[in-house]
Amino acid sequence: MKVKLLSFFLTISTIMTAKNNPIFNDGFIRFSDITPQHYEEAFELGLKEQDENIAAITNSTEAPTFENTILALEYADEKLERVCNILFNMTEAETSDALDSLAAKYSPILTQKSNEIMLNEVLFKRVKAVYDKRDELNLDTEDRKILDDTYVSFVRSGANLSKEDKARMDSITTALSSLTLQYGQNVLKETNSFSMTLTEPQDIAGLPDYVLSAASQRAKEVGTEGYLFNLSMPSYSAFMKFADNRALREKLYMAYNSKGNRGGENDNNAIVHDIVNKRLELAKIMGRQTFADYKLERTMAESKENVYKLLDELYANYMPVARKEVDELTDYARRLTSDSTFIIQPWDWAYYSEKLQEDKYDLNEGMLKPYFELGRVKRGVFALAGKLYGLKFTLNDKIDKYHKDVEVYDVTDADGNYVATFYADFFPRASKQGGAWMTEFRGEKIENGKRIPPYISIVTNFSIPTDSTPSLLSFSEVTTLLHEFGHSLHGMLANTKYASHSGTNVYRDFVELPSQIMENFAYEKCFLDDVAIHYQTGEKIPEVLIRKLKESENYHVAYACVRQLNFGYLDMAWHTIDKPWEAADGETVEKFERRACEKTTVLPAAEGTCTSTQFGHIFSGGYAAGYYGYKWAEVLDADAFSLFKETGVLNPETAGKFKALLQAGGTVHPKTLYLKFRGQEPTVDALLKRNGIK
Repeated sequence: MKVKLLSFFLTISTIMTAKNNPIFNDGFIRFSDITPQHYEEAFELGLKEQDENIAAITNSTEAPTFENTILALEYADEKLERVCNILFNMTEAETSDALDSLAAKYSPILTQKSNEIMLNEVLFKRVKAVYDKRDELNLDTEDRKILDDTYVSFVRSGANLSKEDKARMDSITTALSSLTLQYGQNVLKETNSFSMTLTEPQDIAGLPDYVLSAASQRAKEVGTEGYLFNLSMPSYSAFMKFADNRALREKLYMAYNSKGNRGGENDNNAIVHDIVNKRLELAKIMGRQTFADYKLERTMAESKENVYKLLDELYANYMPVARKEVDELTDYARRLTSDSTFIIQPWDWAYYSEKLQEDKYDLNEGMLKPYFELGRVKRGVFALAGKLYGLKFTLNDKIDKYHKDVEVYDVTDADGNYVATFYADFFPRASKQGGAWMTEFRGEKIENGKRIPPYISIVTNFSIPTDSTPSLLSFSEVTTLLHEFGHSLHGMLANTKYASHSGTNVYRDFVELPSQIMENFAYEKCFLDDVAIHYQTGEKIPEVLIRKLKESENYHVAYACVRQLNFGYLDMAWHTIDKPWEAADGETVEKFERRACEKTTVLPAAEGTCTSTQFGHIFSGGYAAGYYGYKWAEVLDADAFSLFKETGVLNPETAGKFKALLQAGGTVHPKTLYLKFRGQEPTVDALLKRNGIK
């Protein structure tokens, strides 16, 4: 009786602690109320709940069924998932030393707990018992898929391994969780460690007024005079495009491209070494020759041979054109500099490319920026979602947010039904990682027959507003917004029974299709009519500028493709090693990279720069042996958008078919989803045609 009473009071205590913790409130996330202590409490509660739920499954005396084993496992970690979704999103978008410490503390614990579950022999025996009877259970498509996925996850996590190999796998994956987290934190610290403040006229020559205005604003924010440039993308890319001072361009380029490769406490060389070797060891334990062999089994590509087939086919088509583009720009730079021996260096490309584009098409970034004010572009993107999918976005100032710059929207469908909550976080800051991404604070799912809407977020690093101008986007930032918004549509429109299948929970080389297809609308009149309006005069973008924009659509497209292939080959090189890599006998991460990227390197390599030590996608994100997926999805999106073009870009029938693809998430194999939408297998021909290569 005493034991039962103690258990009862402990349960009551747990319920009350959860009730008082803002992470577990029933409504929207109360970010401003959450303290580091709340995160710690929430993790402990979540881990405890998960342990109890797993124990209830394994200790059950009932025969294993779909409900008491597979579904019970699906819902075993709801509290833990909630705190993870909040904390790890914050360490990307609005971090602090306290949050970084919490992430470092709980990442290995979470991995260990996951391993305990996936390597639990009693649990796997129950899962396998249900799986073995799968054809007798009369499951619907989603139930059958979650059963298959659960069983395969156990097998791929080592459920069939020996006791010794299970222990080793546990050790490897726990170490990897800490290593990848530390890698990302180091890159952010390296990014924040550099800035240069300029005051001399010769140092800022060539920089447009809007660039100088933003740089002046950054200087004021840190309490200094002059113009401050740092490694945030709006600052970095603008300086590289427009600054006449070549020495300063080189300085900024070297700072940006040597992150994690400078020595010191934030150096990532040793971490890269450990990550690739531990991934290889994991693959070997699982009976695979390389990590890529292991990883690619659950992708559309299926094998490293198919990945290389794609990369090599694109290389054969684009590389000759890329070389011509480099030769053309070199000749142009030699004419401008009156130097017949001038060699384009990496810090010269953006500068001379911008000038040549202006000469060839009478078009530059400065001409377009006044027509792409962020607020109007954002409203145009929302309007596009309305025309395609019937969605409406309404600003909701009453919902708490994690930073003053964040905007929160209620998303409803054509009938006024609540679809999702959408968070938009646009501007760079020291507490935010670089780049742009979509994520979710809560995934969509069906609960008791009712759809639980998701909380979806996009995070970018766009040009900041200044005292004199609103945020004006470059055209590449417009396409970035469309790209990330495409990911968010995948999450917002999700309509699946289980959260683990909703939205972007699909194969990695399929996840970029919904995002990349949206980029196509940036060149369409139906979109430009809504967004491209001068922020001062209210004048629509002139037809002549639209024509120039379309004429320049494929400007240096081959160079851009080869750059992506460079990343893809580098990723595959690291993850197709079949024996441990050692930094010995003069071998370094930098030298390995040089060899791996030799055939796709079209400009001289700068000593000291290194992609691998800052390549978050593959070393701290989810794209290891998967970066090729961007090009894979580009092939899909070119083929898919050709149907939109054939039927009319806002054709409701075509949009409806694509909406069905988005709603399905990971409930169906992506190849099946794509064939249902398109009616045919994709080839590279549509991409080659769109890019003017064929």
